[in-house]
Amino acid sequence: MNRPSILLAICLAVSAAVPVRPAFSAESPFEPGLMRLAEVLGSLHFLRNLCGEKGDQWRGEMEKLLDSENPDPERRARFIASFNRGYRSFGGTYTQCTASAAEAISRYMKEGETLSRDIASRYGN
Repeated sequence: MNRPSILLAICLAVSAAVPVRPAFSAESPFEPGLMRLAEVLGSLHFLRNLCGEKGDQWRGEMEKLLDSENPDPERRARFIASFNRGYRSFGGTYTQCTASAAEAISRYMKEGETLSRDIASRYGN
């Protein structure tokens, strides 16, 4: 299985493992990890497309995360802001795929896998 498939599988596992929370979920111990995961997905969406992967795979993963969390409007806005921050963080740095951009992809893939695994193992059912 290639790395995007592994991250996809882990993101789906996190989505399934972390139950829908009540309105106070912003104070949940896993919230910072989920927000960082959203930022990582945004970064991957920008970088992977820059380096030749055409499509909305990573935006789709973000949508799945939102669907599974079913956040209230305020929390949804924070998720989207995190995704967009990740996406924009590389826009001013990279205009074409470089070795450095490819290395960033690798680092973000690993971080996304780690975040997903940690959240699922610590807070999953």
